[in-house]
Amino acid sequence: MGRRERKKAQTRQALSDTALRLFLEHGYDGVTIAQIAEEADTAVATVFAYFPDGKESLIFDDGVERRDRLVAAVRDRPEGQPVLRALREFLATRGPFSVAPSPRHRRHTELVMDTPALRGYQGKLWGKSQDALAEAIADESGRDPADITVRALARYVLEVPDLTAGEPDPRHALNAVFDLLESGWPAP
Repeated sequence: MGRRERKKAQTRQALSDTALRLFLEHGYDGVTIAQIAEEADTAVATVFAYFPDGKESLIFDDGVERRDRLVAAVRDRPEGQPVLRALREFLATRGPFSVAPSPRHRRHTELVMDTPALRGYQGKLWGKSQDALAEAIADESGRDPADITVRALARYVLEVPDLTAGEPDPRHALNAVFDLLESGWPAP
């Protein structure tokens, strides 16, 4: 990475860190883009240059890493491990499902879970991974990525975080949903 790219990455990280700190101190709704820019000693236009999606995007990456990790969970899983098992294990390490999160990670997760705008934005980021996940599932199962069952499975998996994260025991809820996906709905 060249000097210019490093400088851009540092600016992006500084803006993100400032936003998270301010959101945690004053609440998400109690902070404006102008306040974040002022605190980070930059212009409002600079904030939007790095985060064109606005305030919601300030504490998230662009979703590329998330997508790549989802695809890697499918493609790089141990031989013989079912795709859904690999995806369950991947999600179990994220956000509210994490067993031993750092204090910073826990505060970040609580902020997201307690803020509808941030939960919605996070859902959009998960959704952006649908085509790549469907392609990985199709490749691993020998199916066409356009197959409705492949696309449906990818979508269902990507809805699991939003559906289960707000439950009293998110990890239990995650496992219950994956149990259903793995075994199917029982006949009455």
